[in-house]
Amino acid sequence: MLGCKLAPTPADPSVKLHADEGVLLTNPSSYHRLIGRLIYLTNTRPDIAFAIQQLSQFVSTPRQPHMQQAMRIIRYLKNAPGPGLLYAANNSFHIHAYSDSDWATCATTRRSISGFYVFLGTALIS
Repeated sequence: MLGCKLAPTPADPSVKLHADEGVLLTNPSSYHRLIGRLIYLTNTRPDIAFAIQQLSQFVSTPRQPHMQQAMRIIRYLKNAPGPGLLYAANNSFHIHAYSDSDWATCATTRRSISGFYVFLGTALIS
């Protein structure tokens, strides 16, 4: 990973992941650990949440394209270190939360996808 090409975005929009395409990983536990660590990282890095949500759908049978996309997220994180939580000096510190869901969006499983944002004043915290 030291000399790897950095990624400008966490996910490649031209790549469509499917559960049955690609070669099965010989050691799926490495994929499981990587996805688990990336899920934990979404607490402070909401910019990778959607990409991780897409990859976590394939934890039961991970394949080579899934691992390649997970490594792309690592290359993105190396390129874009997190700015941390920034608060304005005149921040109101009121909590605002928004949520949304899209029913049966996933073309493969027809499951719904949902998401949420929580702001503390003007700062996105979750």
